[in-house]
Amino acid sequence: QVQLVESGGGLVQAGGSLRLSCAASGRTFSRYGMGWFRQAPGKEREFVAAISRWGLNYADSVKGRFTISRDNTKNTVYLQMNSLKPEDTGDYYCAAATRVVIPIAPEEYDYWGQGTQVTVSS
Repeated sequence: QVQLVESGGGLVQAGGSLRLSCAASGRTFSRYGMGWFRQAPGKEREFVAAISRWGLNYADSVKGRFTISRDNTKNTVYLQMNSLKPEDTGDYYCAAATRVVIPIAPEEYDYWGQGTQVTVSS
């Protein structure tokens, strides 16, 4: 069982930055593919970014603005969000994949955090 706890959300003006963190339990964290998803009110959950031993993936909407990284010594994955836009508003979820090499789709992830809210004002 893997537990994920997100932090770092908040209210920010358009053009600002936030860094989300996700702390994971488990002794094999370095083997997991880790991802960030978001869900805006009334919309489906969408992929934002993922990181694994095999590389990085980003949604087109965040390329060049968001950066995913991880610190395996701290069992933590980060999402640095720059040049934020109002359309980035939503609940951001961290997820861990134990079965898929390069996880992107939500069904490829096995564990989910509770989410952290990000609000970008115009």
